[in-house]
Amino acid sequence: MSSLNDKLAAALSSREKRRIRRRLPVSASPVLSSADFTSNDYLSLATSSTLRTAFQNALSTAPKILGSGGSRLLVPTPAHVALENRLERFFGAEKALLFNSGFDANVAFFSAIPQPGDVILYDEHIHASVHDGMGASRVDPSSLIKFSHNSVAALKRSLRKLLHERDDLRDGRASAFVAVESLYSMDGTFAPLHEIVHCVEELLPKKNGYVIVDEAHATGIYGPQGRGMVAALGLEGRVLARLHTFGKALAGSGAAILTTELIRDYLLNYGRPLIYTTTLTYANIIGVECAFDMLENGSAEVLALHLVDLSRYFLELLRPHLQSAPPELLCLPGHLRTDDHKDSTNSPSDPSFPPPTPIIPLLTPHPHSLAAHLASLPQPLFTKAITWPTVPVGTSRVRVCLHAGHTRDDVKKLVDGIVDWVQAWVAREKEVERQWLNVAEGEGVGVWMESKL
Repeated sequence: MSSLNDKLAAALSSREKRRIRRRLPVSASPVLSSADFTSNDYLSLATSSTLRTAFQNALSTAPKILGSGGSRLLVPTPAHVALENRLERFFGAEKALLFNSGFDANVAFFSAIPQPGDVILYDEHIHASVHDGMGASRVDPSSLIKFSHNSVAALKRSLRKLLHERDDLRDGRASAFVAVESLYSMDGTFAPLHEIVHCVEELLPKKNGYVIVDEAHATGIYGPQGRGMVAALGLEGRVLARLHTFGKALAGSGAAILTTELIRDYLLNYGRPLIYTTTLTYANIIGVECAFDMLENGSAEVLALHLVDLSRYFLELLRPHLQSAPPELLCLPGHLRTDDHKDSTNSPSDPSFPPPTPIIPLLTPHPHSLAAHLASLPQPLFTKAITWPTVPVGTSRVRVCLHAGHTRDDVKKLVDGIVDWVQAWVAREKEVERQWLNVAEGEGVGVWMESKL
């Protein structure tokens, strides 16, 4: 075996030993929608007969459906331009620019837009694509500054330190970019967008502070007609860019950055993930158009309301059971442990804000065991064990994603399965303890202690 193969195999072996090696999920048969608690198909549009029929009808009448011909800069694509114009109207944005994925969009933006001498401050839980974009940017690595998750106080401290040290930031010659997600995909937490925007505007009055919001997991669910959290909070004119993706709640693929005409023009010239790739196929564009028809006609909003209600119901069922479970075995994150934990910073006039989210992390040091137990039930339920390096060390979890296609009965089956696993685990622990006590009583404490060492 070559030296390269030895090194690659050793790295994979190391991950295997630590139980963090990634593999593609395998299923002998299609996963039923009622059993799927792992995909990002939040509105269940991927299995919607309404969307499927609309898509098939649109395909049958579209002048082009196959391929796209190349890069956006190589061939004219009128369908793509029409979708961008629609997105501008729908989201109330100056300009929209399509990308093949949210990952590509973030890499393009953060690698190209921040200039030498600028700084980027980012939430510690920001998506990997933003890290890749920042790493490819011309910003000095010392000017890529992490702040604690959703901590406006930490963001303020970092900005004040920078302003104290750098006169180019104080007088507006350099820019500060703040990267956040409106809804974080692994934690189900909402960013305090109002406070973040206010903080940036207050500390950088020269208007050289820019907030960029990744709306990937909020698109289609929150805000008027599913326009996202920025629109829900009326912040459209106070953030530089919003990223909306089509591959989660909207059952499509691709993404769009909503921003200014100048930023769009700059990305067309310097955004490598856009320039040097074949663009979305016409069929992709048609599918996205059909999904936005459902957002605009209100049918998706009905699904979103049901989804939010299911999210609330899941927590109402699960919380009482977790009160008697060892928290070191299984618990909810702090923001989900009680139903009176409200973040009033985003919308002081609405005590129910933020709403429940379909992303619910079940924190446990044994995520593979819990996920395997749920998958082994007579009616299997599919969830996903998440470990480092996807989430920080010590925060392993089973990530539950609820969908609008679920029923309350589906949710109850999931809760019952979780409770069964906890009870079985606790029972095994008690049995092991009982066995050791029997050893200690029968053979003496010394032998028992020796066996424990």
